[in-house]
Amino acid sequence: MRALARLHRVLEATDSGLTLPQYRMLTALSEGGERSARLAERLTIRKPTVTALADGLIAAGYAERTSEPGDRRIVRLHITDDGRAALERAEQAYGERLGAVLAEVPDSQRCVDALVAIGEGLDRRARRADAGAHA
Repeated sequence: MRALARLHRVLEATDSGLTLPQYRMLTALSEGGERSARLAERLTIRKPTVTALADGLIAAGYAERTSEPGDRRIVRLHITDDGRAALERAEQAYGERLGAVLAEVPDSQRCVDALVAIGEGLDRRARRADAGAHA
């Protein structure tokens, strides 16, 4: 747990142009437009936090809100081209920082493989939770 907390701090200190919460939201939006309630579930944050993050990303030109055709009450958040560029820059910066850390780790590929496996496990868990919530 301490290693994860320290790694989080290392990434937070990275000059990526985005905060980690902004990065997480843009990553989710890069997979398709989402409603705020769905983003809150997916990112495991509260709806007011989604609104505050979205407002900041919209002000920066990285995201936009659009109404659902046929039902203007439904609003989705979408990543913009500038948002995709910011996400790409952040991924480059985070990758470089993580690469520097991994250079100090014996058998770094095993570590990367484990991180990928953890991410996949988290994705499977989120899909099951989503399926249960909509069943």
